Amino acid sequence: MTKISERIKRVKDTIDSVCTRLGRDPAKVKLVIVTKSACLEAVKEVIHLGFTDLGENRVQQLKKVSAQIADFLQGRDTDSSSPRKVNWHMIGHLQRNKVRQVLGIASLIHSVDTLRLAEEINASAEKLNLCPKVLLQVNTSREPQKYGVPVGAATHLAEQMETLPHLKLVGLMTTAPLTHNKSVIQACFVRARELFIEIQGEGIIGPQFTELSMGMSSDYEVAIEEGATILRIGSAIFAG
Repeated sequence: MTKISERIKRVKDTIDSVCTRLGRDPAKVKLVIVTKSACLEAVKEVIHLGFTDLGENRVQQLKKVSAQIADFLQGRDTDSSSPRKVNWHMIGHLQRNKVRQVLGIASLIHSVDTLRLAEEINASAEKLNLCPKVLLQVNTSREPQKYGVPVGAATHLAEQMETLPHLKLVGLMTTAPLTHNKSVIQACFVRARELFIEIQGEGIIGPQFTELSMGMSSDYEVAIEEGATILRIGSAIFAG
């Protein structure tokens, strides 16, 4: 096994172990492998291993790497066992003037945190005849340097986003502080889960509202414990 395959196995084994302990189905926890720190050959190896949900933080890098991977997949033999397509996730902050560059590449945009951004996605998607899936990013850590709508304003923004016909709000996303204090991390994820359940319970969003994106390399076990359905993991796979 290569180092990358060993690290992915370690992550997957941890996901399986935590899910088993909690009585959760591991198949319902999606692993998005964040490629921002990886070279192209490492990304190819991840795909060859069968992992097709890849994430990027920056628009320019998303455009560059997705094009390189599309060329790579197109050039493979038709009888190759490797996947023919990957699903790209835009997980970083998205500026309104870069929305059109992301649409058509990303299968899910994790980082919608203002009505103006949602409206720009909706308007651009209409022109491109698309209806992208998006997540509402919530700042559950209350850190001023972090993006995300405040918890108290999230439900109202979700209601507004639901009225936009050319995007599909499918869940929430949050990021915990970079700390070794598990209780601080846990509090952020608990608040996101509570908000997620509240919005589901109020019935203001359709049945597609099923995703809770939280947990990265340093805290994904806690995220699984608190109900994450999508994990965004990079350094645990590419940096050891």
